[in-house]
Amino acid sequence: MSAEGELALLVLEDGRHFRGRPFGARGTATGEIVFNTAMTGYQETLTDPSYHRQIVVMTAPHIGNTGVNSADPESGRIWVAGYVVRDPAPRPSNWRSEGSLEDELAAQGIVGMCDVDTRAITLHLRERGAMRAGLFTGTAAVDGFGRRRPYEELAQVVRGVPPMTGQDLAGEVTAAAPYLISPPDGTPVAATVVAVDLGIKGMTPQLLARRGVRVWVVPRSTSFEEVMALAPDGVFFSNGPGDPAAAGSELELLRAVLDAGVPFFGICYGNQLLGRALGFETYKLGFGHRGVNHPVLDRSTGKVEITAHNHGFAVDVPLDGGPVLAPFGGGRFGRVEVSHVDLNDQVVEGLRLLDRPAFSVQYHPEAAAGPHDAAYLFDRFLDLMLSSR
Repeated sequence: MSAEGELALLVLEDGRHFRGRPFGARGTATGEIVFNTAMTGYQETLTDPSYHRQIVVMTAPHIGNTGVNSADPESGRIWVAGYVVRDPAPRPSNWRSEGSLEDELAAQGIVGMCDVDTRAITLHLRERGAMRAGLFTGTAAVDGFGRRRPYEELAQVVRGVPPMTGQDLAGEVTAAAPYLISPPDGTPVAATVVAVDLGIKGMTPQLLARRGVRVWVVPRSTSFEEVMALAPDGVFFSNGPGDPAAAGSELELLRAVLDAGVPFFGICYGNQLLGRALGFETYKLGFGHRGVNHPVLDRSTGKVEITAHNHGFAVDVPLDGGPVLAPFGGGRFGRVEVSHVDLNDQVVEGLRLLDRPAFSVQYHPEAAAGPHDAAYLFDRFLDLMLSSR
Protein backbone atom coordinates (compact mmCIF):
# COMPACT_ATOMS: atom_id res chain seq x y z
CA MET A 1 0.00 0.00 0.00
CA SER A 2 1.05 3.59 -0.40
CA ALA A 3 3.29 5.24 2.15
CA GLU A 4 1.75 7.63 4.66
CA GLY A 5 1.16 11.03 3.07
CA GLU A 6 1.73 9.87 -0.52
CA LEU A 7 -0.57 11.72 -2.87
CA ALA A 8 -2.68 10.66 -5.86
CA LEU A 9 -4.60 13.13 -8.02
CA LEU A 10 -7.35 12.43 -10.53
CA VAL A 11 -7.98 15.32 -12.90
CA LEU A 12 -10.75 15.37 -15.51
CA GLU A 13 -10.69 17.39 -18.72
CA ASP A 14 -13.52 19.64 -17.50
CA GLY A 15 -11.39 20.65 -14.50
CA ARG A 16 -13.07 18.46 -11.85
CA HIS A 17 -10.46 16.88 -9.61
CA PHE A 18 -10.19 14.37 -6.78
CA ARG A 19 -7.52 13.51 -4.20
CA GLY A 20 -6.64 10.09 -2.87
CA ARG A 21 -3.71 7.75 -2.33
CA PRO A 22 -1.68 5.74 -4.87
CA PHE A 23 -2.73 2.16 -5.55
CA GLY A 24 -0.42 0.08 -7.72
CA ALA A 25 2.36 1.65 -9.75
CA ARG A 26 3.34 5.29 -9.28
CA GLY A 27 3.43 7.72 -12.15
CA THR A 28 1.05 9.18 -14.72
CA ALA A 29 -1.79 7.51 -16.60
CA THR A 30 -4.09 9.21 -19.12
CA GLY A 31 -7.07 8.06 -21.15
CA GLU A 32 -10.84 8.09 -21.28
CA ILE A 33 -12.34 7.70 -17.80
CA VAL A 34 -15.32 5.33 -17.46
CA PHE A 35 -17.08 3.51 -14.64
CA ASN A 36 -17.84 -0.18 -14.21
CA THR A 37 -20.82 -1.30 -12.09
CA ALA A 38 -19.73 -4.92 -11.54
CA MET A 39 -19.46 -6.17 -7.97
CA THR A 40 -17.22 -9.08 -8.95
CA GLY A 41 -14.77 -10.07 -11.67
CA TYR A 42 -12.28 -7.22 -11.36
CA GLN A 43 -9.44 -9.38 -12.68
CA GLU A 44 -11.39 -10.17 -15.85
CA THR A 45 -12.18 -6.47 -16.23
CA LEU A 46 -8.54 -5.46 -15.92
CA THR A 47 -7.44 -7.96 -18.58
CA ASP A 48 -10.23 -7.21 -21.09
CA PRO A 49 -8.55 -5.62 -24.16
CA SER A 50 -11.69 -3.53 -24.74
CA TYR A 51 -10.47 -1.29 -21.87
CA HIS A 52 -7.31 -0.32 -23.75
CA ARG A 53 -6.58 3.41 -23.18
CA GLN A 54 -9.28 3.75 -20.51
CA ILE A 55 -9.10 4.64 -16.82
CA VAL A 56 -11.65 2.44 -15.06
CA VAL A 57 -13.50 3.53 -11.92
CA MET A 58 -15.08 0.66 -9.96
CA THR A 59 -18.41 1.56 -8.36
CA ALA A 60 -18.32 -1.42 -5.98
CA PRO A 61 -16.61 -0.07 -2.83
CA HIS A 62 -14.44 -3.07 -1.88
CA ILE A 63 -11.98 -4.27 -4.52
CA GLY A 64 -9.17 -6.80 -4.19
CA ASN A 65 -10.78 -9.09 -1.60
CA THR A 66 -10.08 -12.26 -3.58
CA GLY A 67 -6.61 -11.27 -4.76
CA VAL A 68 -5.39 -12.35 -8.20
CA ASN A 69 -4.61 -15.71 -9.75
CA SER A 70 -3.27 -17.13 -13.01
CA ALA A 71 -6.57 -18.74 -14.06
CA ASP A 72 -8.95 -15.77 -14.36
CA PRO A 73 -7.22 -13.31 -16.74
CA GLU A 74 -8.96 -12.88 -20.10
CA SER A 75 -5.72 -12.05 -21.90
CA GLY A 76 -1.97 -12.07 -21.31
CA ARG A 77 -1.78 -8.68 -19.58
CA ILE A 78 -3.70 -5.88 -17.88
CA TRP A 79 -5.07 -3.48 -20.50
CA VAL A 80 -6.64 -0.65 -18.50
CA ALA A 81 -4.69 2.60 -18.62
CA GLY A 82 -5.44 3.34 -14.94
CA TYR A 83 -7.55 1.98 -12.10
CA VAL A 84 -9.58 3.80 -9.43
CA VAL A 85 -11.12 2.12 -6.37
CA ARG A 86 -12.54 3.32 -3.08
CA ASP A 87 -11.50 0.74 -0.48
CA PRO A 88 -8.82 -1.75 -1.53
CA ALA A 89 -8.58 -4.93 0.50
CA PRO A 90 -5.63 -4.76 2.93
CA ARG A 91 -4.97 -8.44 2.18
CA PRO A 92 -6.58 -11.02 -0.14
CA SER A 93 -8.68 -13.79 1.36
CA ASN A 94 -9.55 -16.57 -1.07
CA TRP A 95 -8.32 -20.11 -1.52
CA ARG A 96 -7.57 -19.43 -5.21
CA SER A 97 -5.53 -16.29 -4.54
CA GLU A 98 -1.90 -16.25 -5.69
CA GLY A 99 -1.14 -12.65 -4.82
CA SER A 100 -2.57 -9.23 -4.07
CA LEU A 101 -4.23 -6.94 -6.60
CA GLU A 102 -2.00 -3.99 -5.75
CA ASP A 103 1.16 -6.02 -6.23
CA GLU A 104 -0.09 -7.17 -9.64
CA LEU A 105 -0.94 -3.61 -10.69
CA ALA A 106 2.52 -2.47 -9.61
CA ALA A 107 4.23 -5.39 -11.36
CA GLN A 108 2.52 -4.53 -14.65
CA GLY A 109 3.09 -0.79 -14.31
CA ILE A 110 -0.59 0.13 -13.92
CA VAL A 111 -1.12 3.44 -12.13
CA GLY A 112 -4.01 3.37 -9.69
CA MET A 113 -5.72 5.40 -7.00
CA CYS A 114 -7.64 4.51 -3.83
CA ASP A 115 -9.29 6.19 -0.84
CA VAL A 116 -11.34 8.40 -3.14
CA ASP A 117 -15.08 9.02 -3.43
CA THR A 118 -15.84 6.79 -6.41
CA ARG A 119 -19.56 7.52 -6.06
CA ALA A 120 -18.92 11.22 -6.64
CA ILE A 121 -16.77 10.42 -9.68
CA THR A 122 -19.48 8.14 -11.09
CA LEU A 123 -22.25 10.68 -10.58
CA HIS A 124 -20.14 13.31 -12.30
CA LEU A 125 -19.54 11.04 -15.31
CA ARG A 126 -23.23 10.13 -15.47
CA GLU A 127 -24.06 13.83 -15.65
CA ARG A 128 -21.23 15.06 -17.88
CA GLY A 129 -20.39 11.87 -19.82
CA ALA A 130 -17.19 9.89 -20.26
CA MET A 131 -14.23 12.19 -20.86
CA ARG A 132 -10.47 12.34 -20.86
CA ALA A 133 -8.71 12.16 -17.50
CA GLY A 134 -5.32 11.79 -15.89
CA LEU A 135 -4.03 9.96 -12.84
CA PHE A 136 -0.96 11.51 -11.23
CA THR A 137 0.49 9.62 -8.29
CA GLY A 138 3.62 9.68 -6.18
CA THR A 139 6.21 12.12 -7.51
CA ALA A 140 4.02 12.83 -10.58
CA ALA A 141 1.52 14.56 -8.26
CA VAL A 142 3.99 17.03 -6.73
CA ASP A 143 6.55 19.55 -7.95
CA GLY A 144 10.26 19.64 -7.15
CA PHE A 145 9.52 21.13 -3.73
CA GLY A 146 7.05 18.42 -2.75
CA ARG A 147 4.03 20.67 -3.24
CA ARG A 148 0.88 19.50 -5.02
CA ARG A 149 1.00 20.37 -8.72
CA PRO A 150 -1.65 22.93 -9.76
CA TYR A 151 -4.84 21.29 -10.96
CA GLU A 152 -5.09 23.53 -14.03
CA GLU A 153 -1.57 22.52 -15.06
CA LEU A 154 -2.59 18.85 -14.88
CA ALA A 155 -5.85 19.56 -16.70
CA GLN A 156 -3.84 20.96 -19.59
CA VAL A 157 -1.96 17.66 -19.78
CA VAL A 158 -5.27 15.81 -19.89
CA ARG A 159 -6.70 18.02 -22.64
CA GLY A 160 -3.75 17.08 -24.82
CA VAL A 161 -4.77 13.41 -24.79
CA PRO A 162 -6.57 12.19 -27.96
CA PRO A 163 -10.32 11.58 -27.36
CA MET A 164 -11.71 8.08 -27.88
CA THR A 165 -13.84 9.25 -30.80
CA GLY A 166 -11.96 8.59 -34.02
CA GLN A 167 -9.51 6.12 -32.49
CA ASP A 168 -8.77 2.89 -34.41
CA LEU A 169 -7.35 0.70 -31.64
CA ALA A 170 -8.04 -2.92 -32.65
CA GLY A 171 -4.64 -3.17 -34.30
CA GLU A 172 -2.98 -2.43 -30.94
CA VAL A 173 -4.62 -5.37 -29.15
CA THR A 174 -5.01 -8.05 -31.84
CA ALA A 175 -3.06 -11.32 -31.95
CA ALA A 176 0.34 -11.22 -33.61
CA ALA A 177 -0.27 -14.52 -35.43
CA PRO A 178 -3.08 -17.08 -35.86
CA TYR A 179 -3.57 -19.75 -33.22
CA LEU A 180 -5.91 -22.70 -32.81
CA ILE A 181 -8.27 -23.56 -29.94
CA SER A 182 -9.49 -27.15 -30.30
CA PRO A 183 -12.43 -28.90 -28.61
CA PRO A 184 -11.58 -30.87 -25.44
CA ASP A 185 -10.24 -34.38 -25.92
CA GLY A 186 -13.03 -36.76 -26.82
CA THR A 187 -15.34 -34.03 -28.11
CA PRO A 188 -16.15 -34.54 -31.81
CA VAL A 189 -15.54 -31.54 -34.07
CA ALA A 190 -18.91 -30.12 -35.14
CA ALA A 191 -17.73 -27.01 -36.99
CA THR A 192 -14.77 -24.74 -37.72
CA VAL A 193 -14.90 -21.01 -36.93
CA VAL A 194 -12.47 -18.26 -37.84
CA ALA A 195 -12.54 -15.71 -35.01
CA VAL A 196 -11.17 -12.32 -35.98
CA ASP A 197 -9.36 -10.94 -32.94
CA LEU A 198 -10.27 -7.30 -32.42
CA GLY A 199 -9.53 -7.57 -28.69
CA ILE A 200 -10.93 -11.01 -27.97
CA LYS A 201 -11.38 -12.32 -24.43
CA GLY A 202 -9.95 -15.77 -23.75
CA MET A 203 -13.24 -17.29 -22.60
CA THR A 204 -14.95 -16.75 -25.96
CA PRO A 205 -13.08 -19.36 -28.04
CA GLN A 206 -13.11 -21.68 -25.03
CA LEU A 207 -16.91 -21.65 -24.89
CA LEU A 208 -17.10 -22.36 -28.60
CA ALA A 209 -14.59 -25.19 -28.24
CA ARG A 210 -16.67 -26.78 -25.48
CA ARG A 211 -19.48 -27.03 -28.04
CA GLY A 212 -17.27 -28.97 -30.44
CA VAL A 213 -16.13 -25.97 -32.47
CA ARG A 214 -12.56 -25.77 -33.75
CA VAL A 215 -11.61 -22.07 -33.48
CA TRP A 216 -8.91 -20.36 -35.50
CA VAL A 217 -8.18 -17.00 -33.83
CA VAL A 218 -6.63 -14.69 -36.43
CA PRO A 219 -5.24 -11.12 -36.44
CA ARG A 220 -7.54 -8.30 -37.49
CA SER A 221 -5.47 -7.76 -40.68
CA THR A 222 -6.35 -11.22 -42.03
CA SER A 223 -7.73 -11.09 -45.58
CA PHE A 224 -10.90 -12.75 -46.85
CA GLU A 225 -8.79 -15.16 -48.90
CA GLU A 226 -6.79 -16.14 -45.83
CA VAL A 227 -10.00 -16.63 -43.84
CA MET A 228 -11.55 -18.86 -46.51
CA ALA A 229 -8.34 -20.90 -46.79
CA LEU A 230 -9.14 -22.20 -43.28
CA ALA A 231 -12.44 -23.64 -44.61
CA PRO A 232 -14.67 -22.04 -41.96
CA ASP A 233 -18.25 -23.01 -41.31
CA GLY A 234 -18.63 -19.59 -39.71
CA VAL A 235 -16.82 -16.32 -39.03
CA PHE A 236 -16.81 -14.53 -35.67
CA PHE A 237 -15.89 -10.92 -34.89
CA SER A 238 -14.89 -10.25 -31.27
CA ASN A 239 -15.16 -7.39 -28.84
CA GLY A 240 -12.49 -4.71 -28.88
CA PRO A 241 -11.57 -1.07 -28.15
CA GLY A 242 -11.94 2.09 -30.16
CA ASP A 243 -14.40 3.86 -32.42
CA PRO A 244 -16.10 1.60 -35.00
CA ALA A 245 -16.34 4.60 -37.36
CA ALA A 246 -12.53 4.47 -37.65
CA ALA A 247 -12.44 0.82 -38.77
CA GLY A 248 -11.36 0.02 -42.33
CA SER A 249 -10.15 -3.43 -43.35
CA GLU A 250 -12.55 -5.16 -40.94
CA LEU A 251 -15.55 -3.77 -42.83
CA GLU A 252 -14.20 -5.01 -46.16
CA LEU A 253 -13.68 -8.47 -44.69
CA LEU A 254 -17.13 -8.55 -43.11
CA ARG A 255 -18.88 -7.50 -46.30
CA ALA A 256 -17.02 -10.22 -48.20
CA VAL A 257 -18.17 -12.76 -45.60
CA LEU A 258 -21.78 -11.62 -45.98
CA ASP A 259 -21.53 -11.71 -49.78
CA ALA A 260 -20.23 -15.28 -49.61
CA GLY A 261 -23.11 -16.37 -47.38
CA VAL A 262 -20.78 -17.62 -44.62
CA PRO A 263 -22.59 -17.63 -41.24
CA PHE A 264 -21.48 -14.70 -39.09
CA PHE A 265 -21.68 -13.90 -35.38
CA GLY A 266 -20.33 -10.72 -33.79
CA ILE A 267 -20.23 -9.43 -30.24
CA CYS A 268 -19.69 -5.89 -28.90
CA TYR A 269 -17.29 -4.22 -31.35
CA GLY A 270 -18.27 -6.97 -33.79
CA ASN A 271 -21.91 -5.89 -33.46
CA GLN A 272 -20.99 -2.28 -34.19
CA LEU A 273 -18.99 -3.35 -37.25
CA LEU A 274 -21.92 -5.42 -38.55
CA GLY A 275 -24.10 -2.32 -38.23
CA ARG A 276 -21.62 -0.23 -40.18
CA ALA A 277 -21.10 -2.96 -42.79
CA LEU A 278 -24.86 -2.88 -43.37
CA GLY A 279 -24.76 0.88 -43.90
CA PHE A 280 -25.95 2.14 -40.51
CA GLU A 281 -24.20 4.78 -38.43
CA THR A 282 -22.70 4.35 -34.98
CA TYR A 283 -22.59 6.97 -32.24
CA LYS A 284 -20.88 7.65 -28.92
CA LEU A 285 -22.93 6.91 -25.82
CA GLY A 286 -22.95 9.48 -23.03
CA PHE A 287 -21.19 7.29 -20.48
CA GLY A 288 -21.48 3.82 -22.00
CA HIS A 289 -22.46 0.46 -20.57
CA ARG A 290 -19.88 -1.28 -18.39
CA GLY A 291 -20.68 -3.93 -15.82
CA VAL A 292 -22.27 -7.36 -15.41
CA ASN A 293 -25.82 -6.40 -14.48
CA HIS A 294 -27.50 -4.85 -17.54
CA PRO A 295 -31.03 -6.07 -18.43
CA VAL A 296 -31.51 -6.85 -22.12
CA LEU A 297 -34.71 -7.98 -23.85
CA ASP A 298 -34.46 -10.74 -26.46
CA ARG A 299 -37.29 -9.64 -28.74
CA SER A 300 -37.65 -13.08 -30.36
CA THR A 301 -38.40 -14.85 -27.07
CA GLY A 302 -39.62 -12.03 -24.83
CA LYS A 303 -37.10 -13.09 -22.20
CA VAL A 304 -35.00 -10.63 -20.21
CA GLU A 305 -31.32 -11.51 -19.81
CA ILE A 306 -28.95 -10.02 -17.24
CA THR A 307 -25.81 -9.43 -19.24
CA ALA A 308 -22.19 -8.29 -19.17
CA HIS A 309 -21.32 -5.08 -21.05
CA ASN A 310 -18.29 -3.03 -21.99
CA HIS A 311 -18.96 -0.52 -24.74
CA GLY A 312 -19.03 3.20 -25.32
CA PHE A 313 -20.47 3.19 -28.86
CA ALA A 314 -23.76 1.86 -30.25
CA VAL A 315 -25.46 1.21 -33.60
CA ASP A 316 -28.13 3.64 -34.80
CA VAL A 317 -30.94 1.43 -36.17
CA PRO A 318 -34.68 2.20 -35.87
CA LEU A 319 -36.24 0.32 -32.96
CA ASP A 320 -39.83 0.51 -34.21
CA GLY A 321 -41.57 -0.50 -37.40
CA GLY A 322 -40.15 -4.00 -37.81
CA PRO A 323 -37.35 -5.10 -40.17
CA VAL A 324 -35.73 -2.53 -42.46
CA LEU A 325 -33.69 -2.87 -45.63
CA ALA A 326 -30.00 -2.56 -44.85
CA PRO A 327 -28.88 0.67 -46.58
CA PHE A 328 -25.49 -0.46 -47.90
CA GLY A 329 -25.34 -1.18 -51.63
CA GLY A 330 -28.98 -0.41 -52.20
CA GLY A 331 -30.12 -3.22 -49.92
CA ARG A 332 -27.40 -5.66 -51.01
CA PHE A 333 -27.58 -7.63 -47.76
CA GLY A 334 -31.37 -7.68 -47.45
CA ARG A 335 -33.47 -7.02 -44.38
CA VAL A 336 -32.24 -6.54 -40.82
CA GLU A 337 -34.10 -6.34 -37.52
CA VAL A 338 -33.20 -5.23 -34.02
CA SER A 339 -33.10 -8.49 -32.04
CA HIS A 340 -32.14 -7.21 -28.57
CA VAL A 341 -32.75 -3.96 -26.67
CA ASP A 342 -31.24 -2.60 -23.45
CA LEU A 343 -34.07 -2.02 -20.98
CA ASN A 344 -32.21 0.73 -19.12
CA ASP A 345 -31.96 3.17 -22.04
CA GLN A 346 -33.40 1.47 -25.16
CA VAL A 347 -30.00 1.17 -26.85
CA VAL A 348 -29.82 -1.37 -29.69
CA GLU A 349 -28.18 -4.51 -28.27
CA GLY A 350 -28.45 -6.92 -31.16
CA LEU A 351 -29.00 -7.27 -34.91
CA ARG A 352 -30.25 -10.16 -37.03
CA LEU A 353 -30.27 -10.40 -40.81
CA LEU A 354 -33.35 -12.04 -42.30
CA ASP A 355 -31.88 -12.78 -45.74
CA ARG A 356 -28.33 -13.75 -44.73
CA PRO A 357 -27.04 -16.12 -42.02
CA ALA A 358 -25.73 -13.40 -39.71
CA PHE A 359 -26.48 -11.93 -36.28
CA SER A 360 -24.73 -10.01 -33.52
CA VAL A 361 -25.16 -8.71 -30.00
CA GLN A 362 -23.68 -5.68 -28.28
CA TYR A 363 -22.99 -7.40 -24.97
CA HIS A 364 -20.66 -10.21 -23.84
CA PRO A 365 -22.24 -13.69 -23.83
CA GLU A 366 -18.97 -15.26 -22.64
CA ALA A 367 -19.72 -13.58 -19.28
CA ALA A 368 -16.22 -13.55 -17.90
CA ALA A 369 -17.05 -12.23 -15.44
CA GLY A 370 -20.82 -12.07 -15.22
CA PRO A 371 -24.08 -14.03 -15.49
CA HIS A 372 -24.52 -16.86 -17.99
CA ASP A 373 -27.98 -15.85 -19.26
CA ALA A 374 -26.69 -15.22 -22.79
CA ALA A 375 -24.61 -18.38 -23.26
CA TYR A 376 -27.35 -19.73 -25.57
CA LEU A 377 -26.02 -17.39 -28.28
CA PHE A 378 -23.07 -19.72 -28.86
CA ASP A 379 -25.53 -22.56 -29.38
CA ARG A 380 -27.51 -20.34 -31.75
CA PHE A 381 -24.34 -19.71 -33.76
CA LEU A 382 -23.56 -23.43 -33.95
CA ASP A 383 -27.12 -24.20 -35.05
CA LEU A 384 -26.85 -21.49 -37.72
CA MET A 385 -23.63 -23.00 -39.06
CA LEU A 386 -25.01 -26.54 -39.14
CA SER A 387 -28.25 -25.49 -40.82
CA SER A 388 -26.38 -23.44 -43.45
CA ARG A 389 -24.28 -26.33 -44.74
